[in-house]
Amino acid sequence: MSTVETDPASCRLERSLAGRLRLHPNKSGIVELRDAHDAFAARAHLADAAERTLDIQYYIWRNDMSGALLLAAVRRAADRGVRVRILLDDNNTSGLDPLLALFDSHPNIEIKLFNPFTLRRARTLNFLFAFERLNRRMHNKTFTADRQVTIVGGRNIGDEYFDAHEEIAFVDLDVLAIGPVVADVEQDFDRYWNSAAAKPAGDYLPALAPPSEQELIAAAERTTRSDAARAYVHALRHSRFVQDLIAGTLQYEWAPTQMLSDDPAKALGKARPRDLLTERLSRALREPARELRLISPYFVPTRAGVAALADLVRSGVRVSVLTNALEATDVGVVHAGYAKHRKQLLRANVELYELRRLSPQSSGRDRKLTGSSGSSLHAKTFAVDRERVFIGSFNFDPRSARLNTEIGFLIESRELAQRIASAFDGDIPERSYRVVLSKHGLLRWIELRDGKEHVRASEPAAPWWRRAWLWTLAKLPIEWLL
Repeated sequence: MSTVETDPASCRLERSLAGRLRLHPNKSGIVELRDAHDAFAARAHLADAAERTLDIQYYIWRNDMSGALLLAAVRRAADRGVRVRILLDDNNTSGLDPLLALFDSHPNIEIKLFNPFTLRRARTLNFLFAFERLNRRMHNKTFTADRQVTIVGGRNIGDEYFDAHEEIAFVDLDVLAIGPVVADVEQDFDRYWNSAAAKPAGDYLPALAPPSEQELIAAAERTTRSDAARAYVHALRHSRFVQDLIAGTLQYEWAPTQMLSDDPAKALGKARPRDLLTERLSRALREPARELRLISPYFVPTRAGVAALADLVRSGVRVSVLTNALEATDVGVVHAGYAKHRKQLLRANVELYELRRLSPQSSGRDRKLTGSSGSSLHAKTFAVDRERVFIGSFNFDPRSARLNTEIGFLIESRELAQRIASAFDGDIPERSYRVVLSKHGLLRWIELRDGKEHVRASEPAAPWWRRAWLWTLAKLPIEWLL
């Protein structure tokens, strides 16, 4: 069994944070990472600052520019003696086997694959004999340095999550945290690392010959030294956030923070209901009294969810939801699972907003929850009564609830909750379609443009054949898979 090492000698991160932590006993320091460049810089800085351990857990790690830059930072840490443990869900490692084998061969790097595929090349064949197991995935995302600082939230590792992709920009949300909650994340990482579903990568990856190693190293160096990578890193250096991060002058919001996660046994279908994130969240959250503001890119409420939200509205709670419009979503089949419930939600007086894909004329970086040109919502968060907020990897759909493992923070912070709730009063209506029912019970999409309301009678930016495809998908009995 492997656990994070406890070195009695203090490290640089510990020394730099000790004074602030003493001033805020029993609270964790939280920094929102809304800006994609800041989110990347935070991870890269933690990798470069680590002196003892890096524990990294992700659903997706792309072999693109940002993925290569972060892997280079992780390798630098290992080269100077940092113990690195990387736990990756195996569903999205196709094509990465040689690179993972290279890193796993480093004496200070251990890699495990969660719920691995036995056949490495013809991967789809694995589903023929192990569908029930392989349909369950580890969706957790954590990045922790020296047991002192952690990053938890919705972002995977890839260009589209860090504003480095030419066409796609996911609007996402992470939090960087210090204080007591970091120990909880580390204990949870150990729980996943030592679980029955986490297997040593070396048991599945092919061995590398010396020429292959040299080719992989050369390819990685070309990526990290490319003009695009140099320009990206140069842009990061001018960020005020990066300057504060390096100088140790970040402004934290101090709040009681609880980490909630699924039992990793959920990935094998063996978790007890009381050990699921949904059950723990409902116990910890308490029923909203006045307001629920929910943001989820993949929002599939199911009949039970619709009934629960309707009950809240009937009890006097204002319920507002932001999800992707069809034109902005990257998973159309999930949108179909949501679309079939729109009328029921609206009849129950739930407020619905659908983030639209903004015009190419939009320019400049945007730190708001609704993003900018070419954006697609990927943040998963909700605010309750403007007093507490949940931020994590959990989508409000059956897959997150029943199949995948998830993690997140429940933060008792009026400031954070107020910012999320306030977005529904300003930024969100300006950048989304407000979905309503006409007096005849038909769906309408209202868009604010130049201070005026423009009403659409059909799914925006969707030709008739796509609407027909959406209608067909909504009729299929596949909601439990979404």
